[in-house]
Amino acid sequence: MFTNITENENPYKKISILLSQIQPLVRIQILFIIARDETCVCHIESILNIRQAAISQHLMALREAGLVITRRAGRHIYYRLANLGIIDLLHHAARVLNISETSLLQLSLRPYPGCTCPQCIPNPDGKPGC
Repeated sequence: MFTNITENENPYKKISILLSQIQPLVRIQILFIIARDETCVCHIESILNIRQAAISQHLMALREAGLVITRRAGRHIYYRLANLGIIDLLHHAARVLNISETSLLQLSLRPYPGCTCPQCIPNPDGKPGC
């Protein structure tokens, strides 16, 4: 259950609240980026070309809404979906709008060209850093 939605609220209001929590374009992009695997902020920053501080604010809002969860590894914090149902909802919305799955995959590329995060820079053994 998403944190900002209580059990006894009107079901239509629940849907409205959920949609308003993911409404800013950048949050939808972030959800697609972390849909496949957990992701650090620097990876999102390189893909979206948005300042780290702005991305962190959106991630905090998504975390407070119960849509993403975190894991710390050293100095990196990794974000992942708390419930895969949210990405199913976004994919369904894309199908309703006749948006191809291929056009949605561009945000989930790994490694991402030009990104210097641990997910994109391989370790000495040739494997991604995460």
